[in-house]
Amino acid sequence: MAAIEGIFVPNIVPYDAQGRIAEEELRRIIRWLGQQGITGFYPNGSMGEFIRLSYEERKRVLKIVVEEAGGKPILAGAAEPNVDLVLEMCRYCADLGCRAVSITGPYYYKLTQESIEQYFREIAAKSPIDIVVYNIPVFANEISIPVLKRLALDCPRIVGTKDTSKDMCRFQMTLHEIKSQRPDFSVLIGWEELLCSALFMGADGGTLSSAGVVPEVVMKIYNEARQGNWAEAKRVQFMLIDVFALMVGAPNFPEGFRAGYELRGFHAGHARFPLSAGEHQVIETMRGRLACLLADAGFAEAAGACRRSPATSTALPPNRMDIERLVREVMGQMLAAK
Repeated sequence: MAAIEGIFVPNIVPYDAQGRIAEEELRRIIRWLGQQGITGFYPNGSMGEFIRLSYEERKRVLKIVVEEAGGKPILAGAAEPNVDLVLEMCRYCADLGCRAVSITGPYYYKLTQESIEQYFREIAAKSPIDIVVYNIPVFANEISIPVLKRLALDCPRIVGTKDTSKDMCRFQMTLHEIKSQRPDFSVLIGWEELLCSALFMGADGGTLSSAGVVPEVVMKIYNEARQGNWAEAKRVQFMLIDVFALMVGAPNFPEGFRAGYELRGFHAGHARFPLSAGEHQVIETMRGRLACLLADAGFAEAAGACRRSPATSTALPPNRMDIERLVREVMGQMLAAK
């Protein structure tokens, strides 16, 4: 089976006014993302608030994404709280035809590296589907490079890793230590600010939350990098950094990204966790600034929500890209590839 590469989108789960999954809006989001040229989907990740969904809701989200993905590959989150449930989800994902599952290190309890290694070895020995080991130390036990290397070299079912440590030194060491011995092992970046740098060093792609809000921009960076157009990739990367910084810096992740989806024309609802009155105000201010960034970049649908202030109007980076030209380029590349 081909190595996992490209940009996989960790989509949000929209909610209705009663806090239930808004299934039709989720379907609309997935169809729209597919039309923007993204490589594949990454449901039930941090962006999808998997930890705040019931097990049955996680399965339902995944089924909806599969139904609307249009045949694009799916890297499904399967970070359940114990080995038995992880394997149950692995079987469910395999039955749905997913390309692979992504599994974090065990979360909540602090474990030794020996325990973490045995955890992944047991899952890899029994899983009916390929596994991407997901390193996200802010939310789960970190997986050391020596452990990851042994797993990659010993376990055929473990076919890649996603790294959201924000540690470029670690990311480079992962490439250096593992891909030199197993070239088909996929190494994906999970942090927007490092996308261009990671691709330059040999990353196979990424799973990036911002790709759900500005898929055209993220795919532009990826495609330019793949073609060796590093000056253009770098220019667009700096634009992405500005957008990402606003969304990720908002209170109660992923509320900032929900604001981004709203500005692109979707009804996202609120995350399944309450906000204080002050936090609502912070997010509303952020939303106004984000709208200005998107409008200046050519996303006209966001212009009506733009709220400038003296402090922000001078901080906007110059030389915004022509998004309409960007979209035409991406669609042209898609058509040429058919």
